[in-house]
Amino acid sequence: MKHYFVTGIGTGVGKTIVSAILTEALEADYWKPIQSGDLDDSDTLKVQKLVSNPSSIFHEEAYRLKNPLSPHESAKLDNITITLDKITAPVTTKNLVIEGAGGLMVPLNETDLMIDLIKKLNVEVILVSRHYLGSINHTLLSAFALKQYQIPVKGIIFNGGENAATETAILKETGFTFLGRINEEPELNKTIVSHYAAHFSKILL
Repeated sequence: MKHYFVTGIGTGVGKTIVSAILTEALEADYWKPIQSGDLDDSDTLKVQKLVSNPSSIFHEEAYRLKNPLSPHESAKLDNITITLDKITAPVTTKNLVIEGAGGLMVPLNETDLMIDLIKKLNVEVILVSRHYLGSINHTLLSAFALKQYQIPVKGIIFNGGENAATETAILKETGFTFLGRINEEPELNKTIVSHYAAHFSKILL
């Protein structure tokens, strides 16, 4: 079975849409260990609305935090402390897509970062990048951190319009496999997700 952790070079780069596409492509279960804010419209609910296959199971978050802040700060406001020992991947016989919160270096508590959680879960990473001024730097720093932690990387997905020069530089410097691109779409719905899922199922299965 394939277990992938979807992380991004920062907040708002498209982890959730990529997670929905991969969940559909792999007919996988989906799990977001930490939801920070937007509990009434969580990423789990968003992915669930975009997935068409009947077999995916959407597992409960280990932590549901009220405020849309860095997990460590949101947890502090909720008077709780996030501990890695309490975050255990759900038991499943199917493929599993795990979605992170924020980027790799987001603090979870006073000692652990999101990348420490990835290391603990012992899964391959799919890195989501999006083009903006500074995105090369952010992508290369993310790649450097993953290599320092010796975390296996399946590849990189670019979300948004193409920038050939930027993508060439990133792929050359990181050595990561280019898995595909999610174009800017006028809307995101089950039809769009299914369209992209057909591409990624051929690559990831």
